[in-house]
Formats: sequence, C-alpha cells, structure tokens
Amino acid sequence: MWPFKKKVEERADTVTFEELFLQAILNKRTVSLQEAMEVPTFAGCINKICDTVSIIPIKLYKRTGENVEEIEDDRVKLLNSDTRDTLTAADFKKAITYDMLTNKGGYAFINKRANKFISLNYVEADKVGFLEGVDSIFKDYKITVDGKEYEGYQFLKACRRTKNGYKGKSIVDECNLLLTVAYVALKFEGKLVNRGGNKKGFLESEHKIDKDAIQELKDGFNKLYSDDNENAIVLNNGVKFHESSNSSVELQLNENKKANAIEICKLFGMPPEILSGGATEEQKKQFIQYCIIPVLEILVESINRDMLLEKEKKNYFFDYDVSELTKADIKTRYEAYAIGYKNRFLQIPEIRAMENMPSIDIPYFMLSMNDVLYDPDSGDIFMPNMNQFANVKDPSKYPQTGGQNSQDVTPAAGDDIEDENKSDIDKNEEDKEDESNDKS
Repeated sequence: MWPFKKKVEERADTVTFEELFLQAILNKRTVSLQEAMEVPTFAGCINKICDTVSIIPIKLYKRTGENVEEIEDDRVKLLNSDTRDTLTAADFKKAITYDMLTNKGGYAFINKRANKFISLNYVEADKVGFLEGVDSIFKDYKITVDGKEYEGYQFLKACRRTKNGYKGKSIVDECNLLLTVAYVALKFEGKLVNRGGNKKGFLESEHKIDKDAIQELKDGFNKLYSDDNENAIVLNNGVKFHESSNSSVELQLNENKKANAIEICKLFGMPPEILSGGATEEQKKQFIQYCIIPVLEILVESINRDMLLEKEKKNYFFDYDVSELTKADIKTRYEAYAIGYKNRFLQIPEIRAMENMPSIDIPYFMLSMNDVLYDPDSGDIFMPNMNQFANVKDPSKYPQTGGQNSQDVTPAAGDDIEDENKSDIDKNEEDKEDESNDKS
C-alpha cells in the first residue's frame, strides 16, 4: 500500500458527542456571554424572562396599621412610565434584568436632589467598577463609572447570587460547562452544514500517485468542503474514499440538542414548553412561580433598599403586580374578577378601576344576605337574612334566639305580620265566647 494512506489515517478521527463533552472538560474551554447567546435555548430563556419582567408594573404602598393603600409618587412614574433617561421604563427593566442574569448585576444611577427623585439612569454593567474595603465584616465600597467615584447608595443595584449586596454572579459564569458543551455541539453542527453534509475521510490508492495528482485531489476536496456549490471530484482508477466519522444521524445531534435545551431551561426554572409552544396552564403557572417571581423579588427588594428614604422604610414598600400578565387572557381575568366579587373582597368600582374603565358612583359596600357577621371580640353573631343576634360565648346574652331582644333590635316586617295575625285570632275567640254567653 502507498504510504499516503497511513499518513491520513493518523489524522483521521471519529468524533462523537461524548468526545465533544470530554474535550470541553479537558481543554477547560469557557464561553463568553456573546457565544452563550448564540445558543438558541439560552437566548430564548433570557429574552423571555426580560420581556415578561418589563411589562410588570411596580407599585408603591403605604402600611397604616392593618390598612395598606397604594401611593402615587414620582418614583412610580420613573419605574413604570418614563425614566427621564434615554430608555423607556420597559426598556429600563429589560436592561436591568438582562444584566442581572448575564453579568455581575444590573445598575442604574439614582438622580435626585435632596429627597426629590429626578431620573433613573441605566448604566451598562461592564462600565461599573468597585473600590472595595478590606473589612470582611463591615463591608464598604464605592462605585466607579468612567473613572468617577460614587457612593453605593447613589445606585440601584440588582444582583443575583450576591454575597456582598453590590456584585453578583451571572448564569454564564455559574453554569459555563453546560453552555460550553451546547455551544461546541452547535459549532460542530454548523461545520457539518457548511460542508453540505459531506463526511470526513481518507483516500486509499492501489497504486503510487505522483505529487501533481495528490495536489489535484487535495484541491478538489478543499473545494468540495469549502462551499455549497455543486462540485464534483473524479477519482482515478484504484483510488477509493473511506469515511472516518459518523453521520449527523449517528451522532444523534438532534437528540443531544433537545437534552441540552431541557438542561438549560432547568437553569432558569422554565418549562421547555414555554419556548417551544403548547404550554399548559399548569406550566404557565410554574413559569411565573419559579422563573419570574424570583427575578421580581430580587428587583423589588433592591428598589426597596435603594429608592426608599430611611424614614419611609418602616411604613412604605414597593411591590410588583403580576395581574398584568393576565391581560392577554380575558377569560381568565374575568373569571378571577367573578371569584373576587362573589366572595366580596372585590367590589365593582375596584374591578372597573383595574380595567381602566370609567368609575361609577356606588356608595354602598355590597354583601350577600346569606353571610353571617361575626365579632370575634364579643362573640356576637348577626344574621342579616333573619335580622337576629346570637352569641357563641354567652348564649344567654340573647335568650330569645331564635328570637332576639325586641328592646334592642327593630322587629322585621315578617314579625309585624305575625303579630297582626295573632291579634285577629284572639279577637275571633272573644267574639265566639260573647256569642255563647248571649245564647245562655
């Protein structure tokens, strides 16, 4: 045999997905954020989370005793309508969330004069640096942007996996190996596509081939693998081509892509059906509960820390309103209103306000007649449909129940009718008695 065969056989290799995985481990290759975003499932999860968070309003509330009321404030307008920066409120929340997940954190400069909030200015995470103190207990730091120093309280800081409150760890750094495997597999598949599906291999010749023929074969194969044009190679008599790698079907690239996609979705707590479509109602609830709510909690707690004045932190708090997510599903939304109204913790004016409908003047708080009103302090029970009182702690308090104290409670209309009927019966008995006496 001609020595060319042995030389090519030494370079030929059979690549499997398992070897790609091992190669990623042994070579300690890491992917950058830009490379990770080329993986469709990873980019899809990031974009889905950012888009969802961007449409959820953040509201300010005041707690007074047991009552909680919503407060209109300049800060609410900055977070939900106009940041008074170049970004809209939706773009602002999207950018902060994106940096929170993929970088050391999401940052924005809180521009205010005295206690008046002027604007929220988003700052790219890559442009934010830190001057850190040396004390591990009483942590201190300053933030640097473009060479200028700022105090930490001047910035909104939303970080995941943080251990100091101002710098976190991104998903890319935390799960780089999985993203590396997915990226390497994607690049490998891309190479197969670029070759038009042509397989690697080596040539075997039964006869010795001169240098010109070898170069001609090399040029022909380079042209065949370099583009997707209809190229052809003619092998002379005695030259045979042998495959040296498995096909894409044998490598099970599609199955491995699906497995990688599921594993990446697990990083975010997202059901894969959210991206692929056809998610059930239960899977949508899981998406909100395990994927969106944790991100919102980080964002809202950061806003409470950085955008509330010290004197406000006792009674004021920011919170998110996930009811915005049901706006696209009118049936679900109206069923929720119906349940709230039926159980009387929602009233018609409140429901109309949630739907941005004109208010109507209904001065009464509507209750159902079959409800029983209970006072836990005194033990009194009032039954509106019977107009009666009772007491669960001291039954003797209302001895006429089921008849009530007529001195304290105005008789119902039914009681008046009963009394009139009783008077008529007594009168008839007296008339009969008088008639009997007259006959005697």
